[in-house]
Amino acid sequence: MAEAGTSLHPAPVFDILERARAGEPLDELDAVRLIECSDGELPSVLRSAAELRDRGKGREVTYSRKVFLPVTNLCRDRCTYCTFRKDPGDPGAWTMTLKQIAQWSRRGREMGCKEALMCLGDKPELAFRDYRDLLAELGARSTTEYVVSACRVALQEGLLPHTNAGIMTREEMRELRPLNASMGLMLENISPRLRQRGGVHQWAPDKDPALRMRMLEEAGELRVPFTTGILLGIGESAAERAQSLFAIGQLHQRFGHIQEVIIQNFRAKPDIPMAEAPEPGTGEMARAIATARLLLGPTMNVQAPPNLSPHEIELFLQAGINDWGGISPLSKDYVNPEAPWPHLEALANRCARAGFHLKQRLAIYPEYINAEWVDTAMMPAITRFSDELVGGLT
Repeated sequence: MAEAGTSLHPAPVFDILERARAGEPLDELDAVRLIECSDGELPSVLRSAAELRDRGKGREVTYSRKVFLPVTNLCRDRCTYCTFRKDPGDPGAWTMTLKQIAQWSRRGREMGCKEALMCLGDKPELAFRDYRDLLAELGARSTTEYVVSACRVALQEGLLPHTNAGIMTREEMRELRPLNASMGLMLENISPRLRQRGGVHQWAPDKDPALRMRMLEEAGELRVPFTTGILLGIGESAAERAQSLFAIGQLHQRFGHIQEVIIQNFRAKPDIPMAEAPEPGTGEMARAIATARLLLGPTMNVQAPPNLSPHEIELFLQAGINDWGGISPLSKDYVNPEAPWPHLEALANRCARAGFHLKQRLAIYPEYINAEWVDTAMMPAITRFSDELVGGLT
């Protein structure tokens, strides 16, 4: 791995872009060189990334209409940028009941949603006795077992679950696979430096990049369509962002299971230790998005959350994205509650003015809807929803 913050590759950016457009694989040092490109080189980097996107994805940009289900915000990790996690007894701490899961899912289905995003903290039962007692009252031995029940309820109410439950074992993913269209885990960053004293992940054992890479690898072995990505602005260098994208690309080359890569920006909030930390600039985001596209190729689905950068919609399209991720007409973004989802009509109009057509997708991308990637138990529901989208139903 190249040393963080350095550009060691002698190739000029324009040579790297030529190889990327020709379909030649880029290496880690190429990625570092791209993400550290100068302001003068940036327009060419963006044009090349957009050209690759157009070649692989055309001028359609997608989104998933979802219900954000924060199953529990209890978490044993203490990341210094997180406003989602709570301890038992804290104001705003919650664990959703299955009745609430059903009610929210039903309401979301009525509003045209097709995805149930199961989002929760990492392994709170390992840290909190009160939560272990609550799980027992709910009839579950672990958080994952409870999420299994939540996924069944969401399916019964007509939604396709996508579970993002933090670190899971191979057996836990195997148990969830028949109940999920896809699953996810943000890599965030490949650098172990962020877990050192004073780093954002010092008190977050589940953010060990080796653990997260192992789960990503096991998901590939289990043939799980998977979402991952990087988080910008948490103390990493530009080179470490590129190295993280390269690591994701290497896993995808082995297993083919990474269905989308998210480029997400840190947002400062008043009630977190990083309240005064600088947010990544638009140029940093554009460089990361374009590097992801050029490194991962024309067929990868590259996403950036529109609610975190409402003024950069057009720039991110120019940088090579083809997806906006999940957008909910019902529930807020509980991880970034200060950032409302964009109105779909307004987002569609902005995309149209930039030359793109906004289109709804499922929690699983079309290229993964086959017997290799979908459990037989999930195929009827996924096929039904696919037919709805083809038929123009929303």
